[in-house]
Amino acid sequence: MIRKVEGDILLTRAQFIAHGIAPQDHFDTGLALALRERWPSMVRDYRHAIHGKPLAAGEIWAWRGVDVDGSTRGIVNLLTQDTMGSGGSARPGKATTENVSRALKALAKFVRAEQVQSVALPRLATGVGGLEWAQVEPLVKQHLGDLGVPVVVYETYRAGAKADERLG
Repeated sequence: MIRKVEGDILLTRAQFIAHGIAPQDHFDTGLALALRERWPSMVRDYRHAIHGKPLAAGEIWAWRGVDVDGSTRGIVNLLTQDTMGSGGSARPGKATTENVSRALKALAKFVRAEQVQSVALPRLATGVGGLEWAQVEPLVKQHLGDLGVPVVVYETYRAGAKADERLG
């Protein structure tokens, strides 16, 4: 079941936050930057993980850590964007609907396998990723709509505002 809300995704009560990145992302813009500032160990762990096994667009990388209130927080990095350039000059490119679709399919598989109870995500791939929500929303519905767990889509960002997620 997909719920659309307004608010600050960093204040979600969902078990996992899912968001889009590029394989060589620097986590320096948008939601990725906010996540890096709140959970810097997630970015260190991601860089260590991709050093050993590079990830490609369309894959996911999940992380669990401790939130500021002491609760366990999960982040699923969806590789929705390609990487432009190479080496030290590599930077996030634009997202594609193919990458988004593959990453959402992988997220759905992860949610089922790990028995995730709830997921929050922004309007995926529409910021730095450059896609239109009208292109992405049908993919979210297709891959996450019948997971049997709440999927909370933060359609409008409101800094510091808790959304009415209805997660219990």
